Amino acid sequence: MQNLDMRYFLYARKSTDEPDRQILSIEAQLAELREYAKKEGLIIAREFIESKTAKEPGREIFNDMMASIEDGKAQGIIAWHPDRLARNSIDGGRIIYLVDTTKITALKFPTFWFDPTPQGKFMLSIAFGQSKYYVDNLSENIRRGFRQKLRNGIWPCCAPLGYLNDKNTKTIYPDKDRAVFIRKTFELYSTGDYPLAEVRRIMNEVGLKGRHTALSVGNYQYMLKNPVYYGLIRYKGELYEGKHEPIITKALFDMCQAVMLRKSKPKGPRLKPYTYRGVFHCSTCGCFITTETQKSHNYLRCTKRKGPCDEPFVREEVIEEQIKGELQSVSLPPALANGLILIAEKERAALAQAGESARQKLRGELVILTDQLGKLLDLVLQGHLTQSEYAERKAQLVNGKKEIENKLAAFARQGANRFEPEIELYREAVHVGELAESGKAEENREKLKKIGSNFRIGRRRLSVEFKKPWEFIFNFNSARAEINYFSADFLKSEKLRRGRDSNP
Repeated sequence: MQNLDMRYFLYARKSTDEPDRQILSIEAQLAELREYAKKEGLIIAREFIESKTAKEPGREIFNDMMASIEDGKAQGIIAWHPDRLARNSIDGGRIIYLVDTTKITALKFPTFWFDPTPQGKFMLSIAFGQSKYYVDNLSENIRRGFRQKLRNGIWPCCAPLGYLNDKNTKTIYPDKDRAVFIRKTFELYSTGDYPLAEVRRIMNEVGLKGRHTALSVGNYQYMLKNPVYYGLIRYKGELYEGKHEPIITKALFDMCQAVMLRKSKPKGPRLKPYTYRGVFHCSTCGCFITTETQKSHNYLRCTKRKGPCDEPFVREEVIEEQIKGELQSVSLPPALANGLILIAEKERAALAQAGESARQKLRGELVILTDQLGKLLDLVLQGHLTQSEYAERKAQLVNGKKEIENKLAAFARQGANRFEPEIELYREAVHVGELAESGKAEENREKLKKIGSNFRIGRRRLSVEFKKPWEFIFNFNSARAEINYFSADFLKSEKLRRGRDSNP
């Protein structure tokens, strides 16, 4: 029998992003629930109406209703279905807990039966679990659809400013009314003469607007950094090739990024442009080596940030000459470099020939294994092999095929291209020697920073650790120098014997 003193809260909810067409609108829910309450003789103390998703906790109106129930202002809830109350585990658990503590003694649904018994609470928890599963599965399906669209080069959601959605092809295409303004925005900013605020003022005045309001400075910054306008799609930090028509070229986009990067750098106090500022460390204490001018000459000295240091001053020209010497130590004469390049090219040709022979052999083995797989199935069908024997031999053949395919793929990846870095190194070594002879100090500094590291100055001497493969060139030149030295010393020796050596 219905308790005449029991009061109910009526709760109606419709999520604005809910795609399920069968869920009633709020107006329809209210009409149905009021009629249901009247028919059942239920007293409605208050109606709570909310337009918000229930997949996450934090609904203000729902929380207000639950707080009122905890205060004893009502003992039951009327709703269209349990999924109107909760689609997440926290809100669902909160309702079940209030049922356990008898704060809620009745839940009424036109489409779902419930009573506050162990069986009823079990069925309610299943209904809440199904609601949560529906939301989780829906989210995963949406994300999967997004990923597939991105792989197909299709913009996955509402078109960005300057584009429109094509409902038939599910793609985007340039908005003729706005595309020209988008292109002009990039062209203005790429000159570097207009800050973002000025670009915003100019383009807003000529009529570039968002869908509802004027664009802010932040909108323009987002636009200028969005690669969609030159044909790519950026989603969660990853870039995808788009099939839509670009509004600008990538060159124009890159120019804008360079301007933005330049304008974003902090503008500190301007320092005197010394060539070797911040390049070297002190060999004694590890502090930076700075440069200062005394009597029209530049001197390099330790900054002594960590305390007293007895490293002496050294003239900039002295270090400049030592840098040239270090560059010479990893350079190659053109004739020697050409000879080494010729050897590498011969090795590349020989390797390519040997590789082709190996590939032909592997392809032949692959054909044989494929044929054996076909015959293996025939043996099973003819009854000559059991299913377990077939599975074992098939596994061996399939693994063999996979191994051969991996080897062929490795051949395709490597090829003879591994000689290209070596040949390029020899050519670059010639260029380093030319720089050491006639290059400017700034050019020599940058080249040294590219090929070396851990630059230190101690007792007016520069020390460098060469990176690989420049370390190889340095050791090669050192070995050549030793051979030349000992050869010359040997030729001058009085112990040099004439005639053929017994073990030449």
